[in-house]
Amino acid sequence: MDAAAKKQIAVWLLVCCAMIFLMVVVGGVTRLTHSGLSITEWQPLVGVVPPVGEQQWSEVFDKYQQTPEYMKINRGMTLEEFKPIFWWEYFHRLLGRSIGAVFLLPFLYFLARKKIDASLAGRFTIIFALGALQGALGWYMVRSGLIDDPHVSPYRLTAHLGLAFLIYAAILRTALQLLASAPSPLQERNRRPRILAAGLAALIFLMVLSGAMVAGTRAGFVYNTFPLMDGRWIPQGVLAMQPWHRNFYENLATIQFDHRLIAAFLVLLVPMFWLYLRKLRPPQSVHSAAIFLLGALAFQVSLGIATLLQGVPILLAASHQAGALLVFTAAVLVHEQVRRI
Repeated sequence: MDAAAKKQIAVWLLVCCAMIFLMVVVGGVTRLTHSGLSITEWQPLVGVVPPVGEQQWSEVFDKYQQTPEYMKINRGMTLEEFKPIFWWEYFHRLLGRSIGAVFLLPFLYFLARKKIDASLAGRFTIIFALGALQGALGWYMVRSGLIDDPHVSPYRLTAHLGLAFLIYAAILRTALQLLASAPSPLQERNRRPRILAAGLAALIFLMVLSGAMVAGTRAGFVYNTFPLMDGRWIPQGVLAMQPWHRNFYENLATIQFDHRLIAAFLVLLVPMFWLYLRKLRPPQSVHSAAIFLLGALAFQVSLGIATLLQGVPILLAASHQAGALLVFTAAVLVHEQVRRI
C-alpha cells in the first residue's frame, strides 16, 4: 500500500472516529434527558424518515403512551413536551445509521480500487460487523425499558457503551498505525512500555464500564459528597448483599465506590507511568502523548467530582461521558506512540 493510500484511508477512519465521539456524547444526552424510550420501534431503514404532519406525530405519540415510561412516569405529557425527547433519540439513531454509511461506502470504494490489502479488509469487515451488532444491541437495550420497568437494563447499557468504545479503539488504532512509520526490529522487541500502556488502557476501559453501571443504576445520585461517602472513606453497607458478588452490580454504594476506587488507581498509576517514560528519554511525540493522557485524566476526574457534587446536571454529566472517551483516546494514542521508544 502506497503512502498516499495510507493517508487517505487514515483520514477516512479519523472522520469515523469523530462521528463515534459525537455519537457517545449524544447517547449520553439522550440517556440523561430520558429520551431513549421515546421511539418504540426499531426500523433501520423506514425509521430514517421522521414524522411529518400532525397525524404521523399523533401515531408516534400514541405508541409512546402505551409504554411503561409514559404510564408510570410521564402520564399527562403533551405532544409538544414529547417532541424534544423524540428528537434526541431520533438524532442518536440517525447518527448511528450515518456512521454505518460513512464507514461502509468508502470501505467498498477503497476495496474496489484495490487500495486495501486482504488483512486490512478483513479487519474492516469485522469492525463493520461489530457496528451492526452495536445497532442491534442498542435496540436490545431499549426494549428492556419498554416491557415492565420504565428504565433500560444497566447491564445492557454497559454492554452498549463498552462495545462503542471497543469499535472506536479498533478504528483509531488502525488510523494511527497507517499514519505511523514502521518501527525498527530493535524497537519492536522493546515491549515493556507497550505492555504497561496496554494495562493502563484496559484499566481505563474498566473505569468506563463501571461508569456505565453508575449511570444505569443511577448510583451517581447517592453519596453526593467528595472525597468521603456519607462521612466515611468506605461507606456502610458496601458489602451488605448476599451472595457477595451481587454488591458489584446491585448495591449502589458498592457501584459508586468501585468507580471512585478505579479512578483513584488511575490518578496514582498514570503519573507513575509518565515518570517511567521520562526515564527512557523517549521522542517528543511519546512525551506529548503521555502529557495528553495526564491532562485528560486530570480534566476527567475534575469533571467527575463536579458532576457528583452538583447532583448530576445534564451538561456536566454529558461532558463527563465525553471526557471518558477523551481519556481512552489518549491511552490508545500513548499505546501506539510507545512503539517509538
